[in-house]
Amino acid sequence: MLNIQKFLIALLIPLFAIACGNGERERQVSEDEERLIVIITPSHDNPFFLAEAQAADEEAQEMGYRTLVLSHNDDPARQDQHIDRAIASNASAIILDNAGADVSIAAVERAKDAGIPSFLIDREINATGIAVSQIVSNNYQCAALAAEEFVRKMGESGTYAELVGRESDTNAHIRSRGFNDILEQYPELVQVARQSANWSQTQGYSRVETILQAHPDIEGIISGNDTMAVGAAAALRASGKTDVVLVGFDGSPDALDAIREGRMHATVLQPAAKMARMAVHQADEYIRTGETGYPEKQYFDCDLVTADNVDQYHMFERIED
Repeated sequence: MLNIQKFLIALLIPLFAIACGNGERERQVSEDEERLIVIITPSHDNPFFLAEAQAADEEAQEMGYRTLVLSHNDDPARQDQHIDRAIASNASAIILDNAGADVSIAAVERAKDAGIPSFLIDREINATGIAVSQIVSNNYQCAALAAEEFVRKMGESGTYAELVGRESDTNAHIRSRGFNDILEQYPELVQVARQSANWSQTQGYSRVETILQAHPDIEGIISGNDTMAVGAAAALRASGKTDVVLVGFDGSPDALDAIREGRMHATVLQPAAKMARMAVHQADEYIRTGETGYPEKQYFDCDLVTADNVDQYHMFERIED
């Protein structure tokens, strides 16, 4: 009888170990499945937003996370839907380039209340203590840098127009202020037009067409982003204007090509990919330890890109030596 009991025990022990082992593996699989990072940006038609989304996506997957990449297209209602989807999916973190400094506060707070930390890139919100991190370009410094180069190219005098981004976007206002704080120091530089083109290449083209009709002898255009500037460059070329100074903001691949070809004179490059990857690393650190080791607000300066150094940059990054 004792031998039979020993036999049964010997048979059951490995089966019990296998069952326990399977339970541990299943629990680990379940935990892995919860490691989801949701990445939400404006439209990927804009190469800047595409670059940051791709960089965050690639970095998160390389670190072992599943990803869900979404675009709100600067629509707060769609952003709300995406945030709610992240909450329903029990995401581990949200990487967000938001749809508005004020309208996004409630959505980020809703995610926080659901236990999901948000890591903002490119655009700040007008609140602190809700997002874990807000990783953005130093828009004022970048704009001032662009304006200084614009002044130099203009020879400190002449008529010019400013293309402004989306009025609801804090970045548009900060950049415009950075431009004008420099340009207003030069009394012989005269702004004859200021129009919003909503970060759009198509609107950049049409706005400049309109500006040229009213001011055919305009000598310069400074733009709040490269997408509008590329549209402006096309409008200038269509009108036969090849000597108008044109300076943008972002460092997009299209702008770099335009600088190489002489259709633009300069831009300032935002490190979009770097900021997105940093957000993913801070999200991972926060998920694992409950802190990032960084302050909530983090600012990155821009690089001035001209014909002299344009080949040192690619896809919103400086090419490593």
